[in-house]
Amino acid sequence: YWKQKGGITVSGGEPLLQIDFVTELFRKAQEKGIHTTLDTSANPFTTKEPFYSKWKELMQYTDLILLDIDPEGHLELTGQPNDNILAMARELSDMGKPVWIRHVLVPERNDKDEYLYRLADFIHTLKNVERVEVLPYHTLGIFKWEKLGIPYPLEGVKPPTQERIDNARRILGAI
Repeated sequence: YWKQKGGITVSGGEPLLQIDFVTELFRKAQEKGIHTTLDTSANPFTTKEPFYSKWKELMQYTDLILLDIDPEGHLELTGQPNDNILAMARELSDMGKPVWIRHVLVPERNDKDEYLYRLADFIHTLKNVERVEVLPYHTLGIFKWEKLGIPYPLEGVKPPTQERIDNARRILGAI
């Protein structure tokens, strides 16, 4: 099962909100020679203490980061700025920590060529990106919003066409 490239991935919610637990889990995994991957939006990242010291310790036990970024459409899609997320991407680059960039392609939001070119430009400033993936937006989770009685913010937005997915992959150099 594990073979040569097996390991564990801690994903979300947001694993950085459980940084103490993830650090201990990854430390123990690495003691056993198990590869560790952190799948994060990086939203909790800050250089303020005590988070920053804890984050740097976690990075000692993290082999790979799966990082979802969207420099252009982030505010519109999430309602929050992304300066901290881009700062974490730069810190990871400075560390030389391997990163796979993942970009969720959302029609009518961040599926504009000018956004994609700017994202590609940002990615090219990073020295540690091993892979870029385009993740097409889907509507599989709408039922959760409905069950909670919360208006779905992307109501009426359809998944991207294969043509737009291929276009984004071409621009971003996705693998």
